[in-house]
Amino acid sequence: MYNPFSIINRYLFLEMLPPFFINLAFFSFIFLMKQILDITDMIVNHKVGVGPVCLLLVYTMPYFLQYVIPMSVMMAVLMTLLRLSGDNEIMALKAGGVSVYRLLAPVLAFSLIGTLLTGYMTLFGVPHGSSRFKTLLFNVATANLNVGLKARTFNDSFDKIMLYVNKIDPHNGELHSVFIEDHRNKEVNNTVVAKTGRIVGDPKNMIYHLRLFEGTINQMDMKDRSSHVIHFETYDIRLDIKAAMTSPGTGEKGPKEMTAAELKAYMHQVKRTDKERFFGASLQLQKKFAIPVACIAMGLLALPLGVQTKNSQKAFGIGLGLFFFLLYYLLMSIGTAFGENGKYPPALGMWVPNLTLGGFGTYLLVRSAREKPSLFRWLDPIVARAIKWAGKK
Repeated sequence: MYNPFSIINRYLFLEMLPPFFINLAFFSFIFLMKQILDITDMIVNHKVGVGPVCLLLVYTMPYFLQYVIPMSVMMAVLMTLLRLSGDNEIMALKAGGVSVYRLLAPVLAFSLIGTLLTGYMTLFGVPHGSSRFKTLLFNVATANLNVGLKARTFNDSFDKIMLYVNKIDPHNGELHSVFIEDHRNKEVNNTVVAKTGRIVGDPKNMIYHLRLFEGTINQMDMKDRSSHVIHFETYDIRLDIKAAMTSPGTGEKGPKEMTAAELKAYMHQVKRTDKERFFGASLQLQKKFAIPVACIAMGLLALPLGVQTKNSQKAFGIGLGLFFFLLYYLLMSIGTAFGENGKYPPALGMWVPNLTLGGFGTYLLVRSAREKPSLFRWLDPIVARAIKWAGKK
């Protein structure tokens, strides 16, 4: 009678834990590199407190963990089996009558846990983290925007707007002698000069306005080269901040910030009126379930790759694993591109990578169980020469 908690199953499962956490930490650090640079800039140049910045970092973690966890699962399975093959433990198991199929249970169990963790990230972590990130980023930017502005310096932090301020009141943040070049309208260039101004935030819509007082607007029509002068007492300019635009979204929730239930409601709402948004939302809905299942597909592929790789070719085995991981996300990117414009069903674009890797992994597993030679044996002479050349160096 088969025992799912046998010594072999427990041993393999526990052996996969250390490389999983090592890979999780390593790939998380890689993903965090860009955020670390942004954080340093916010703390040093914009005087943002460490507490809010750390919270922003925490809120972005679910987004990259949904990609890091499947990758870590694959590398954990692969590195564990490569070590067992290198120590001849796989050979000993086979000599004792243990089939390769027996190794499938702990690998699938480990992959299933990875699937559940990734599913939690895609279904709950990403929508919740994105929403919190957006709100906190707006509050931080509102509180520190004037700190980022410098008097007597041309400031290009705003999209297609150049802002120059002669003086900034350190007590109330009021701007004095404001000069603006507004190039948001391609047909008309606006040059605005105002006596004073103030940056105000709209928490409800999460946008900024530059409220100007007592000034003039010089409008230049680029088609007929005519100009107009407008005098005003109060004038508001909507500002789009580049840093905010790198957040998961501003204003209304985008499809990436929605839960599965919200996506279904949104799809029903725009199905007849906006096909592009419908396909985009459908794509995000499929992605929330397809990415977690990638853990199983990658774990299934890593099993025969680890068992069939020779002891002297561990680096080659890891290289194959990374190659298939990159292939998966290449297929995912292609599926996203074609699924968004409706060229073929979004579900097909999101699930083809899983079916491809999972199907190929199943095929390799059957070959391995039947003791057939590796499909990659034609690369053995190349790998041997590379190892020999590296040894000489």
